[in-house]
Amino acid sequence: MLIVGLTGSYASGKSTVAKMFVELGIALIDADRIAREVVKPDKQAWLEIVGHFGKGILLKNSEIDRKALGEIVFGSDAERERLNAIVHPRVLDEELRAIEEIKNREPDAIIILSVPLLIESGHYKNCDKIVVVTVDKDTQIKRLMERDGFSREESIRRISAQMPLSEKVTYADFVIDNSGSRQETELQVKEVFKKLRMLKP
Repeated sequence: MLIVGLTGSYASGKSTVAKMFVELGIALIDADRIAREVVKPDKQAWLEIVGHFGKGILLKNSEIDRKALGEIVFGSDAERERLNAIVHPRVLDEELRAIEEIKNREPDAIIILSVPLLIESGHYKNCDKIVVVTVDKDTQIKRLMERDGFSREESIRRISAQMPLSEKVTYADFVIDNSGSRQETELQVKEVFKKLRMLKP
């Protein structure tokens, strides 16, 4: 089994690249999806988040208003660290459970572990190889503004809250530049896929 950590930054195209790997037959464990699951109403993480941040971050259906919570945590390092301390251990537990499930089903699988804070959390140490998806800053800001409706200032603030892509690249075994067309990205993904298959035990 080969565990490949996949990371990037806001609007770098990590999810797009993850889907391309899935289309090539690689199993995907998506930390973003898991993070949304573990904070569903009345789950332990939800209770702790509401206990700390208050009911003002809830939508009418009791789900967490990600935008409202985002405004709080991206305005304060301490609040962001508090949220991460609640959510990350639970996401990690689910990731490890999913890895075991795939391992039991397919012992020689290649698994893509897609994690936004793979490097920052130290979780990269549990991976055999690291793939970092990069994009130039202007494209990143433009995509974030278009995708999430943020202002330029808010987009820059969100990007600045994460480790710079230039630093993440220093941890990478493979870098995929997603600044160009979809076809250009696909070619790079296929090239990395070929190399991963050669590395598989």
